[in-house]
Amino acid sequence: MWKFITHFILRNRLAIIISLSITALVMSYFASYTTITWEFPKILPQTDTTYIKYQEFKNKFGEDGTVLIIGIQDKDFFQKEKYNAWDQLASDVKKIDGIQEVVSISRLYNLSKNDSLEKFEFKPVFTGPVQTQEKLDSIKDVVLNLPFYEGFIYDKKSNSTVMAITFNKTQLNSKARLSIVPKIKEMADKYGTTFNTEIHYSGLPFIRTIVATMVSTEMFQFLGLALLVTIVVLLIFFKNWQAVAFSMLVVLLGMITSFGTIYLMGYQITILSGLIPPLIIVIGVPNCIFLINTYFSDYLKHGNQARALTRMISRAGVSLFFANVTTSIGFYVFVFTHSKILVEFGRVAALNVMVTYIFSMILLPTIYSYLKPPKSKHTKHVEGKRSSGLLLFIDRLVQKQRKAIYFTVVLLCLISAYGLTKLKALGYVVDDLPKGDKVYSDMDFFEEIYHGVLPFEISIDTKKEKGVFQSRTIYKIHKLQKMLAEYKEFSKPLSIVEAIKFSNQAYHEGKRKFYILPGAADLKQIADYASNGSNPKKQDQLKAFIDSTKRYTRVSIQMADIGSIEMKKLLAEIKPKIDSIFNFNYDNKMWETGDNKFDVSLTGNSLMFLKGNDYLVKNLIESVGIAIFLITLVMISLFASIRMIFISIVPSLIPLLITAGLMGYLGINLKPSTILIFSIAFGIASDGTLYFLTKYRHELKNNNLTISKAVSISIKEVGLSMIFTAIILACGFGIFTASTFGGTKAVGFLIPVTLIFAYASNLILLPSFLLSLEKYITKKEITEKPLFEVDQEEIVKEDEYKDLKIE
Repeated sequence: MWKFITHFILRNRLAIIISLSITALVMSYFASYTTITWEFPKILPQTDTTYIKYQEFKNKFGEDGTVLIIGIQDKDFFQKEKYNAWDQLASDVKKIDGIQEVVSISRLYNLSKNDSLEKFEFKPVFTGPVQTQEKLDSIKDVVLNLPFYEGFIYDKKSNSTVMAITFNKTQLNSKARLSIVPKIKEMADKYGTTFNTEIHYSGLPFIRTIVATMVSTEMFQFLGLALLVTIVVLLIFFKNWQAVAFSMLVVLLGMITSFGTIYLMGYQITILSGLIPPLIIVIGVPNCIFLINTYFSDYLKHGNQARALTRMISRAGVSLFFANVTTSIGFYVFVFTHSKILVEFGRVAALNVMVTYIFSMILLPTIYSYLKPPKSKHTKHVEGKRSSGLLLFIDRLVQKQRKAIYFTVVLLCLISAYGLTKLKALGYVVDDLPKGDKVYSDMDFFEEIYHGVLPFEISIDTKKEKGVFQSRTIYKIHKLQKMLAEYKEFSKPLSIVEAIKFSNQAYHEGKRKFYILPGAADLKQIADYASNGSNPKKQDQLKAFIDSTKRYTRVSIQMADIGSIEMKKLLAEIKPKIDSIFNFNYDNKMWETGDNKFDVSLTGNSLMFLKGNDYLVKNLIESVGIAIFLITLVMISLFASIRMIFISIVPSLIPLLITAGLMGYLGINLKPSTILIFSIAFGIASDGTLYFLTKYRHELKNNNLTISKAVSISIKEVGLSMIFTAIILACGFGIFTASTFGGTKAVGFLIPVTLIFAYASNLILLPSFLLSLEKYITKKEITEKPLFEVDQEEIVKEDEYKDLKIE
């Protein structure tokens, strides 16, 4: 097959160039339609029970997490100028297209009892700007006498107030959100500047907008950095602008194709898939290095351009094919997580790794076939004294100092194993944002005063129509809220119980002491008054808490971002208490059954994050195992010996252990963004194993060398390309340390560390294994025919090189 591929490429050069040019134009066209997703990442699969319950909740009560919150702290807030400006801000925000509702201290509603009509009237406390300070003072007294809003809209102890801005669902999940949020922020910042007041922002719409904006900005930033870094490193190595330019042409074609692929597969750019184009640049360049090095090295030996080009395709091409297969596997295993965002990332990345390999395989030989043979100055990097001296040092090390190598490796493994015990699986909702970002300090503000801004919902199924308004339901919800109030992680709950307490206060002429749950007799009278009311505003608000059948209701809470570990502990503690409150009959001392049993579900964005985090951690750990298994199968297809399989896998596994230990020592938590590093790094690290072992096997089989001599030649022949590859990959992935996202920054730090250890392991530990096991591994065991033949000398015969003409 490789003989056919070689002849096809070199004899159809013009057709290849035309085809690739058309491909570039077509994929550029599709790439221009690629868009960034504005929806929150879908992590859990649609079959997951937590996901199903959350969708059921949203179908009944609408979206949670639609509120952007603006908060201020000002003991002099109730001054006429400040109040009127705050009221004007709320009015201006409400006029923005896409804003559904604005609730602030200047837009509150009060309940009053109309005895003549026997109903409650729902009226605004304020009506427009106040004209005098005296009027504002009187209204202030009314507001502070409404405990319903305390803990939601204002907090007397801290002299703080918030403005809650609800987004329309359509605008929330569209690009329009990116223009709405800056408008709101500009308006609020103007208020802050005018009155020298710090403005705090939070809520999922705000956080999501910050993240989406960063994704868009960083994607292009990383593309520029990836190109710059690879150009500089290639130029340092090759000192040849042609080699740099042609390598860049290959990876740019791969980058454009990756954008086009995202569109053609019906995907949008996410925080993960936005990394693919720069990743393609980083991963594609080593292909170019290996191919060009092979061409230069071979031409240096015999001065025959046709022969050098042929070996460039057949010798380097077959090794690179399997190397890129292992890299693709490192990405493709994310498909097995069944998480939408990771499945898309895995599919697009794996496909484009192979596509970029194909581009390098057909484009570079085609271009070089039109050019004059390389001059001696273009091959200095191949035979330079420093390069040769380094490879000679490595050869002496593995030949003479293997005990020291093994001692060092064992010591590193033991130290890493201890670090591994310090590793924690811990994630936060805003974990990936920079710690010094104002988003964090603003969240601290809301968590300290209002106990958080992250939605946490409790959905209650009474199992009966109109069961929500049964006294037993109401008193159980009240008991639930009293239990939740014991936890500082939760804000004041919002439910029908609070509405009933508000109504009870109104029923008793607005006296604050009656903001309590009434007895059974008063509850009936209040229900009669409430049923006579027909205010549309009130009805709309009730729909958000009671379904049309009055069978289902919710208790809505905001909570602090306490992290996945504390969240699990909290849920484990409150879930039994909730079950006891709703389904234990304290009169009969027995658990409820049948229609008397309530179905209570915990849901909301906070729980979705926790379940999604746990799901990804579990599945990504499994994906690392799958990657190791699949890459082992690739090794089995190339090396039939069991001992050779062991030798080929271990040098790439040890760096993963070292990286995991390093994470433990540095306090880098195990979370989705850091776990995905391991399968990617293992896939790429296995490339070095393939480069070395295919060359080693070739020397043993075709030149009848001893194992020691074959190791020395292999180090000399492929060692430089492996060092080049390790450095350029480390520098390329290193660009991601410039990210403002913690997960992306971790990729930029941990993958380079892993790859440097991996390539060092493949260049030092792997040949040491081969030499140490020389007595136990026969030449026949190494050279026996595997499932896939990768011996280039058998694919293209020597006499065929002489007859091949480049026309």
